[in-house]
Amino acid sequence: MSLAIEIKNLVVEYPSGRGVVQAVRGLNLSVPEGQVYGFLGPNGAGKTTTMHVLLGFIEAQSGEARIFNENVRHSIARQRIGYLPEHPDLYRFLTGRELLTMAGRLFLMSGRALKHRIEELLEMMGLAQAADRRIATYSRGMMQRIGLAQALIHDPELLILDEPTSGFDPLGRIEIRKMIAGLREHGKTVFFSSHELSEVERICDQVGILSGGRLVAEGVVSELVKGGESLENYFLRILL
Repeated sequence: MSLAIEIKNLVVEYPSGRGVVQAVRGLNLSVPEGQVYGFLGPNGAGKTTTMHVLLGFIEAQSGEARIFNENVRHSIARQRIGYLPEHPDLYRFLTGRELLTMAGRLFLMSGRALKHRIEELLEMMGLAQAADRRIATYSRGMMQRIGLAQALIHDPELLILDEPTSGFDPLGRIEIRKMIAGLREHGKTVFFSSHELSEVERICDQVGILSGGRLVAEGVVSELVKGGESLENYFLRILL
């Protein structure tokens, strides 16, 4: 079984006024290629910190993290990732089309291939009519959509999404859920955090629950949650 993500004994510490805070404590995690993995936990559990290690934004004090068997410290690993932060910091003076053009060029895309990919993503995200408006005029949901399109521009093998349905209404969340399912059908791996546990329960192959920087539960939802219990109730029972 090939792994898209492999984390071994990961420890991440931050200095604080009272000494050192361990954000991630000996985390071990494996995500097979082609799966949708829900990374869950309360605020402050260490989810975003773990994602930032995978993206090469911060370095761990100890342990190892690998993407497609490449150490995340190597830039070649990050070239295969698309990333959507919880609050995308977009260039609001650009139009949606200009943003995607810039993102594509960063991945050495150009010409007809880039134009075709941009049109494909604008249509997929329901932004074709707003493509030439400045991003500053977009609603929060539209900003999430263009941010997601930017993450997908280079057709990455792994998507790391931090609260991808934030800012969406119920219909928008359904559309994102369908899009994630479509990515899986095309062999992509999706690793995402979410507080929308009902969405996670519907779409994820596996979930991992983080608390205090440690993995406290992991597995297939149907095996973790039994006897008619919802994932939300299971989540609360594990953490409280």
